Amino acid sequence: MLLNWQDRENPEAGGAEVHLHEIFGRLAARGHEVRAVVGGWPGAASSAKLDGIEFERVGGRYSYAARARGAALRVLRDFAPDLLVEDINKIPLYSPLWAGVPVVPLVPHLFGATAFTEARLPVAAAVWAAERAIPRVYRDCPFQAISESTALDLTKRGLRARDITVIPPGIDHGTYRPGSERDRSRDPTVLYVGRLKRYKGIDLLFDVLSRLRPRIPDVKLVIAGRGSDEHRLRRLAGRAGHAHTVSFRGYVSEQEKVDWLRRAWSVVYPSPKEGWGMTNVEAAACGTPVIASDAPGLRESVEVGKSGLLAPHGDVESWTRALLEVLRDAALRDRLGKGGIAHAARFSWSRAADETEAHFCRILAADNPHEGR
Repeated sequence: MLLNWQDRENPEAGGAEVHLHEIFGRLAARGHEVRAVVGGWPGAASSAKLDGIEFERVGGRYSYAARARGAALRVLRDFAPDLLVEDINKIPLYSPLWAGVPVVPLVPHLFGATAFTEARLPVAAAVWAAERAIPRVYRDCPFQAISESTALDLTKRGLRARDITVIPPGIDHGTYRPGSERDRSRDPTVLYVGRLKRYKGIDLLFDVLSRLRPRIPDVKLVIAGRGSDEHRLRRLAGRAGHAHTVSFRGYVSEQEKVDWLRRAWSVVYPSPKEGWGMTNVEAAACGTPVIASDAPGLRESVEVGKSGLLAPHGDVESWTRALLEVLRDAALRDRLGKGGIAHAARFSWSRAADETEAHFCRILAADNPHEGR
């Protein structure tokens, strides 16, 4: 059984939902029965079957935490699962206190102090306080983290390293693959693709662009994605004089995303903290160099000098130097592009599903040591 705030049809769905469907859809296809309790949205059906997973939707973005427990208890009573997997990517639901079955906390990343960058003070304080209780409530649970950075964050909060298994995400190699050189934009093009949230640090790119333009006058910045910070970012771009240099593309389809990854000369990810950088690996698989913050999660998705470069988060001068280096040097772009393809080949959803299934089998075997004797 799964608990997650959203499913992939939710308009607010992001990387955590891609991860959930890719992993547990594969487990469902292998014969495992998977049910999930997730949040809904205005106009959403109360139930759905997606990728072989039975979804029950309750509440919405701000009421799911209050309603999830009751809905989950009903499913637990009727379904009697072997495991409950709680995807902790917003406010934890403290399922070990009420589930009555072994709980596996699946952690993309924890917000910590970055919550105060994104949300208003009362909401940020609630998220921060809710995360503080994780080491106490989930102490005896076998964790699954998507990166070593997330695992380190958990151990710093007091959890035991031996209780944490790291299983990085994969990517769809049938979709994300190199194009031809004809696909590249003629103009030096820098691409950000992802949700437009304040904590992502996207506004740093406007300061970098101001320093790049005197030296690379035809440079372009493309921002693909949607989110609550879009209006503020548009205002900032205009005030910085980038009205004709920055292009906001809004929501893009999966194929449009691939097309942009192949057009760009470099993909950028300036966030201060992530669980992982899936877009960085997708860009690498398309043969496009990546420049990302030298920050938790992101630094693991970039192989420095092979698939891209890292720059200190928020350091405009370092980001400017890194982009100048990549945009001016065609040989470097070619080398990073080829190295990125090899780097991305290490990450597949099939491998991630295999490791997840093996992790669950170990948990059940430890919980039932005499089973099979």
